[in-house]
Amino acid sequence: MAELLSDSEVTSALSAAPDWQLDGASIVRTTDLPSFAAAIAAVTRVGFFAEAADHHPDIDVRWRTVTFRLSTHSAGGLTAKDFALAGQIDRVLAAAV
Repeated sequence: MAELLSDSEVTSALSAAPDWQLDGASIVRTTDLPSFAAAIAAVTRVGFFAEAADHHPDIDVRWRTVTFRLSTHSAGGLTAKDFALAGQIDRVLAAAV
């Protein structure tokens, strides 16, 4: 099982992920994409990374606005897996706009 990050480790990891915000035991990023089709394409690309990592975000799609929420449920909070997937999501979103 993945190890929970300490509060200081979470703070440090968030400083390297400025588009993500802490929300309880999760990190969250909301973004607007150019169209609904672009939003769905980005979610699909993130899905391949998530499946490969066996670490699946909660995803909410509202027209062209997508919210990603990451937490390691089996560990009960944030782990390095969350920030690794957040980095991959950031790269997908950077390519999508």
